[in-house]
Amino acid sequence: MSKELQDKIALVTGGTRGIGRAVAQALLAEGAQVFICGRDAAAVRKAVEALGGGGRVDGAAADVRRYEECRSVVARAAERFGGLDILVNNAGIGIFKPVDQLTPEDWASTIETNLSAVFYCSREAVPLMRRRGGGYIFNISSLAGVNAFAGGAAYNASKYGVNGFSEAMMQDVRNDNIRVSYIMPGSVDTDFGADPGAKAKEAWKLTAEDIAKAVVDLYHYPRGSLASRIELRPARPPRK
Repeated sequence: MSKELQDKIALVTGGTRGIGRAVAQALLAEGAQVFICGRDAAAVRKAVEALGGGGRVDGAAADVRRYEECRSVVARAAERFGGLDILVNNAGIGIFKPVDQLTPEDWASTIETNLSAVFYCSREAVPLMRRRGGGYIFNISSLAGVNAFAGGAAYNASKYGVNGFSEAMMQDVRNDNIRVSYIMPGSVDTDFGADPGAKAKEAWKLTAEDIAKAVVDLYHYPRGSLASRIELRPARPPRK
């Protein structure tokens, strides 16, 4: 365990399962204090217990589609542990339909969860990080943010937006000693975008732990350099 993350304070959105849960676990293993959020209060409590409970991990329910709830959960994380050093914008949903079959509600839910929430949480986190002399914001995007596909109109739009937002924010805050990186995974073996339990494990895919390791490794990067964009792909996908 490195001392760089010891006692750093992190907020991980969508931290009850999948990539968010793995990121929270990896940060805790490095000595950080971690606050997680998710929409379901019972799932948050269960995840906090599974992550070890005690004094270094806590959480709260929040619907990150709503600015006031983002504002509240960022404030609660900072109040609980005494500040904020790391924000991992991970919460996301996937609704995959042709444009003429997307409902306005599908579109709004995807954009609000995957893109607006990144802005809402980042907007609240930046002043807290400035007070502590710096920080790190990780935005979990997707290769769908650079590669469009049929049925992906809402999801593609949200992730292209996350990439552009991240690039601009990085330039806004770099001189405040706040680093910004966005990670674009390819296929990850979670239940994202599918009914839980509906599919078998697919060994060729990335794991949630692969993404978590990327977050930790980026944090440890030399301070004089910034890997602002990471594309992370399965090493050996099936041949087409």
